[in-house]
Amino acid sequence: MRRVLVALLSLTAAPAVAQSTAAPFTIAETGQGFANLDDAVQSVRMGAATILIAPGVYRQCTVQAGGNITFKAVQPGTAIFDGEACEGKAAFVLRGASSTVDGLVFRNIRVADGNGAGIRTEMGDLTVRNSMFLDSQEGILGGQPTGQKIVIDRSTFAGLGQCDETPDCAHSIYLASRGSVTITRSRFERGRGGHYVKLRVPNLSITDNSFDDSLGTKTNYMIDLSEGGTGLIARNTFADGPNKENWTAFIVVAAEARTYSSAGLKVVDNVATLAPGFGKSPAFVANVGRDQLAVGPNKLAAGIRAYEQR
Repeated sequence: MRRVLVALLSLTAAPAVAQSTAAPFTIAETGQGFANLDDAVQSVRMGAATILIAPGVYRQCTVQAGGNITFKAVQPGTAIFDGEACEGKAAFVLRGASSTVDGLVFRNIRVADGNGAGIRTEMGDLTVRNSMFLDSQEGILGGQPTGQKIVIDRSTFAGLGQCDETPDCAHSIYLASRGSVTITRSRFERGRGGHYVKLRVPNLSITDNSFDDSLGTKTNYMIDLSEGGTGLIARNTFADGPNKENWTAFIVVAAEARTYSSAGLKVVDNVATLAPGFGKSPAFVANVGRDQLAVGPNKLAAGIRAYEQR
């Protein structure tokens, strides 16, 4: 009788274990599984957790209101968030203590105000790596009034931006804070309007990236440091395309304000080319501010002027 009872208890427990294992969203530290990402996020509250995301296409979104959360694909590139935005903002709205996004894909995010993003960061440090942002109004958007450290590494931004759907443009990346932004080993291509990278930050590092505008349409600058900023732009490759809305420069400094010092901004060891038959002469760096930049040497194709003071 005892053996029968043990067997029955084992059979009764089996479905619960199977359900947890099959759940698409799992808290790594506890093994607890969830059918909905937002339920997993809310379970963390003000704590710390890694949420493992199984392969699949998810029409879900989430708001992180606190804690330190890592969103990690079990297999990079196979966990896809498609078309759903929370709060009319983004697939992931992040305002916790910190957030890490690792190996996820965001695509087809559009909202009424024209700023539909894969990620909207509103509070806390953010690290994004091995992720893709595709065919949306915006890739990563946001910032906070105080210091915020944002790091983007080994990620792809393609088919992003717009200037036709709303009065204000959207961009592949648009970030503002009094902290720092670091973008490394990432690819930007096939822009659909606006800038590829638009920053309003005092400190920045943009290195070892690829900016390919050959299939872009109605695009503007590769890098727009709207209110100044200092740091390093190095070892990037830039290919300007034939269908730009604003072709006058690759990198523009302080076009809208001189909020942050640009003194010593180092732009070095980059490579820039023009599409065949481009027929215009853009500046590689255009400085609207008055601070002394550290530009060059860079490898520039014929027709590209190294520097312009506006």
